[in-house]
Amino acid sequence: GNEDGSDEFDSSDQPDQSDKLLPKHGGYENLRGFHAALAVYDGTAIFCDRFVERRSRTHDQMVQAARSGTQNISEGSVASGTSKKTELKLTNIARASLVELLRDYQDYLRQHGLPRWDKNSPQALAVRRRYQSDKFDSSNPSDPYGIRKADAETAANTLICLIHQATYLLRRQLDRLERDFLAHGGFT
Repeated sequence: GNEDGSDEFDSSDQPDQSDKLLPKHGGYENLRGFHAALAVYDGTAIFCDRFVERRSRTHDQMVQAARSGTQNISEGSVASGTSKKTELKLTNIARASLVELLRDYQDYLRQHGLPRWDKNSPQALAVRRRYQSDKFDSSNPSDPYGIRKADAETAANTLICLIHQATYLLRRQLDRLERDFLAHGGFT
């Protein structure tokens, strides 16, 4: 109780966030890298259904690599409360899955005799500007980049641009996570 004998609650006795054993964690829904990976996942599902034989191993592998990107980002974010090492590992797996998918799209273009856009081509710059401005077609949130209507060359190159955005953002996130882990430690 207090000095006067009452049992009135004193908020100054409560620990602030810095005194808690588990740090704040989760929040992957707010990460731009997650949103880029999600656009890649949705676009890849559409692309594969349109341009890759549905019963082929390639179809399954591409969709799973895209899914792995989003799933590992979310899993790593949630795990961050108990293991910073796990968060780093899963975020890196997400990035590696997207790099694997990038290779699949590059192979698709090469095998079908389709050109790959230069990163500074007007088309690639337009995709980057659209991603960075977040001005998606809100009438169709699962296909904001028009993969459903695009030809194979445009769809594959658009997804390559989005993969580059996602892997760039994940690399920056990994750099920050590594710096934070080295500076502040954390659970393993």
